[in-house]
Amino acid sequence: METVTGGSLLDGIRWQKEDYTEAEQDNGMLTQADFFALLTAELANQDPTKPVDNNEMISQMTAFSTTDGVQELNEQFTSFASSMTSSQALQASSLVGRSVLVEDNVFGMNEGEPVKGKIVTDEPASNVNIYVENIAGEIIQTVPVGNIAEGGSTFIWDGQTASGEAAPAGAYRFRVAGLVDGQASELQAMTYRKVDSVTLAGNNGSILLNLNGGSSMALADVVEVSEG
Repeated sequence: METVTGGSLLDGIRWQKEDYTEAEQDNGMLTQADFFALLTAELANQDPTKPVDNNEMISQMTAFSTTDGVQELNEQFTSFASSMTSSQALQASSLVGRSVLVEDNVFGMNEGEPVKGKIVTDEPASNVNIYVENIAGEIIQTVPVGNIAEGGSTFIWDGQTASGEAAPAGAYRFRVAGLVDGQASELQAMTYRKVDSVTLAGNNGSILLNLNGGSSMALADVVEVSEG
């Protein structure tokens, strides 16, 4: 009979450490394959005298399917949102050099440059005049319009003063007045502004149109686009 001396039977034995590589994009989440593997194991090891209730099993499967469906929906929505942003960016870039309608009667212009505007009214109006005022509030030109119907009516100021000279570059505004039901009233005036450039990541991630005159507006606020 041999005698073992000089230490333990474990001497010289080395445990090899196995490397575990986490599955790509596993993130510790239970996959559909894992769920059905667990369900199969549960059914295989259940007490024959106390089988799993059908309603309980269906409830588990329904809950997992719902969770899995929500996850897929979130992934699809993220992809959809990214696609929408790209589409909006392409749409916005196509507006550079064109004019958009702005709900503002104040505008900036270059010397003698024609400016297009729009009168908006809920009721027909008569004896309508457009008064072009400079930054000091002085009327530099009066444009007679006459009668307009309910809705919108576009107009163009030629950029000239009452004396026929080119109005200097600067800030101006349109003031529109007329008779509505025989009463003197001021009507809403909007202006068309040319898009100089586009900012694709503005406030809150919105797409901004940079207009001539230094102001900006969100792409979502555009109500009308005009050539030139």
